[in-house]
Amino acid sequence: MTQPSLTDVDWSKIPAPSDDGGAAHLTGMTIPPVRLRATNDTSVTLSALAGRTVVFGYPRTGEPGKIGLVDDWDMIPGARGCTPQTCAFRDLFAELKAAGASHVFGLSTQSNQYQTEMASRLHLPFPVLSDEALELTGALKLPTMSVAGLTLIKRLALVIDDARITRVFYPVFPPDRNASDVLAWLKDNPR
Repeated sequence: MTQPSLTDVDWSKIPAPSDDGGAAHLTGMTIPPVRLRATNDTSVTLSALAGRTVVFGYPRTGEPGKIGLVDDWDMIPGARGCTPQTCAFRDLFAELKAAGASHVFGLSTQSNQYQTEMASRLHLPFPVLSDEALELTGALKLPTMSVAGLTLIKRLALVIDDARITRVFYPVFPPDRNASDVLAWLKDNPR
């Protein structure tokens, strides 16, 4: 089955994820010194970044007109909505920066090659990080799901202040509202 529209979604027909406690341990954790490949042809070590960093993680973006990972992708709670979430962060990027985010990154376990195509297609003003080897995911024990034999990050957003996780947004639903929720928090919690 080909992917339906990646951005036009009726969220009332998509099952919301429940809070399974998978991110409860993250607040206060120090980011480990893991280097991740970015879509702007650099490597990023989140633990080395000064200031406030926003990282939003998601399972997997789709490609228009391509076959979906599994036929029932939309019915897996928390799976659908990676492109709307990413586009919302793109659309609010300038406001996130103005509210104190020194850096904004997307994060998934997809390959850098896959993510680079998506970042170009969606005209992203920020890099997307590939944790294809699951190094950061494993070190932080990020919540994951297994689909079609792949380990995928469950949708979340992290606010990191000087390598320490200050705020976790999890579970995230609907995904297209995540960026505005993060922005509101940044405005209410300046550094």
